[in-house]
Amino acid sequence: MEKHTESAKRNSFSSSMGFILAAAGSAVGLGNIWRFPYLAAKNGGGTFLAVYIVLALTFGFTLLVTEVAIGRKTKQSCLTAYGKLNKKSGWIGVFASIVPFMILPYYCIIGGWVLKYFTAFATGGGVQAAEDGYFTGFITSHISPIAFDIIFLAATAFIIYKGVNKGIEAISKVLMPLLLVAIIGISIFSLTLKGADGRTGIEGFKIFVIPNISGMNAKGFFTVVLDAMGQLFYSISVAMGIMVTYGSYFKDEDNLMRSVNQIEIFDTVVAFLAGVMIIPAVYAFLGDEGLQNAGPGLMFVALPKVFAAMGPIGNVIGAAFFLMVLFAALTSSMSILEAIVSGLIDHFGWSRAKAVVIESAVALGLGILICLGYNAFYFELKLPNGSVGQILDIFDYISNNILMPVVAISTCILIGWIVKPGTIVDEATKNGERFGRKHLYIVMVKFIEPVLLLLLLVGSLGLL
Repeated sequence: MEKHTESAKRNSFSSSMGFILAAAGSAVGLGNIWRFPYLAAKNGGGTFLAVYIVLALTFGFTLLVTEVAIGRKTKQSCLTAYGKLNKKSGWIGVFASIVPFMILPYYCIIGGWVLKYFTAFATGGGVQAAEDGYFTGFITSHISPIAFDIIFLAATAFIIYKGVNKGIEAISKVLMPLLLVAIIGISIFSLTLKGADGRTGIEGFKIFVIPNISGMNAKGFFTVVLDAMGQLFYSISVAMGIMVTYGSYFKDEDNLMRSVNQIEIFDTVVAFLAGVMIIPAVYAFLGDEGLQNAGPGLMFVALPKVFAAMGPIGNVIGAAFFLMVLFAALTSSMSILEAIVSGLIDHFGWSRAKAVVIESAVALGLGILICLGYNAFYFELKLPNGSVGQILDIFDYISNNILMPVVAISTCILIGWIVKPGTIVDEATKNGERFGRKHLYIVMVKFIEPVLLLLLLVGSLGLL
C-alpha cells in the first residue's frame, strides 16, 4: 500500500491569517447558530455564557492547541498523524476519521435545507415558509431534499477539489468577513425589534446576557457545565480530524499560539453574536415559548415565523439570515470534507481529484439514504441520551456523542501520559513564542480534561 506520498509536496496556508479564517470558518457552523442560543436560554442566560467563556479558555484551548500542534508536527492529516506520533496510537486517527465521514452526508443535507429556505425567502416566499407543516412537508418529500443536498455537496466538493490555497483559503477569505458583517448587522437589527405583544428585542437580550441562577442547585449548575462543554466540543471542530488536518497545512515559521488564541476569540464572539441575533428576535415575537426551540425547530420553524411577523421586510431579513447561515454551513462542510480527503491522500497516495470524487459519491449515497429516512425508510428509535431519532439523528448521535468524546479522551491520554505534554509545548513554541497558559495546559490535558470528557461520554450514554 502506497503511503505518505503527498507529504513531501504538501500544500500549506499562504499566511497565518489564511489559516485563522479557514479554521474559524470550520468552527463557526450550524452548532453556533442553532444550538448555542437555545442552550443559553435554557441554562440561565448569562450563567451559561460565563461558563462557556471559561471553558473556551481552558477546555477548548487545550484541545485546539493539541490538535493543531499534532498536525503541524507530523505534517499529516488525522488518519496518519496519530500513528506517526506514536506507533501504537494509529487507531485514534482511524476513529477520528470516521467522525467527519459520518457527519459529512447529513451536514450537507442540512446545508441543502438552508439553501431551500434561502431560495424561499429570496424569491418572496417567506410567508409560505413560515406556515405550519412547511418544513415537515419539505423534508418528507422524496425529491426536493435530495436535489438541494446534491447542490450543496457539489459546491463543497468543488472548493475542496481546488485545493488548500485556491479552494479553502480563497473561499474563507471571502466568506468569513461577509459572514461576520452579516451577523453583526442582523444582531443590531434584532435588538431594535418589538413584537405585537409589546415584548422587545432588548428584553430578550437581557434574558441572554444577565445570569439567572434562581432555583439553580449544584445538580443544575453541573448540567450547565455539561451543556456548555458539549456545545464547545463540536463548536471548535475538535476530535473530528479537522484541526489536525488544518494544522498540517500551517507553516512551521508562523506563530501557532497566537493563531489558536485568535480562533478561540473568533469562535466565541460568533457564538455570542448568534445569541444576540436570535434570542431577542425570537423573544420579541414568540415569547418564552419560542426560546424552547433548538436545532431544526429553531431555524426552520420558529425563525421563519419571526421573519413573517416582520411584514414585507421579513423576506429581505430572512434571505439575509439564511444566506449568512449558508456561508457558515459551507465553511464548515468544506473543512469536514477536507479532513477525509486529506486522509485518503496521505494514507493511500491518491490524487486530490480521485479522493474528492470517491468521497463525494459515498457521501451522496449515504445522504440519499438519510433523506429517505424521513419518508420511505421512516422509523423512530429511542437513543440512549433519551431523544427519539431517525437515520440522521443516529448518524449524529454516534459521531458527536460517542466517537468524538472517545477520540478526545484518547488524545488527552496520548499527549498527557504517553508522548508527554512537552511534545505539544515544544511544537507550539519552536520559534521562541511564549506559551501563555503552559501550566494550565499541562494540568488540563493530564487530569481535568479526561475526567470532564468521561463525564460527557457517560452523560451521552444515558448513564448519568
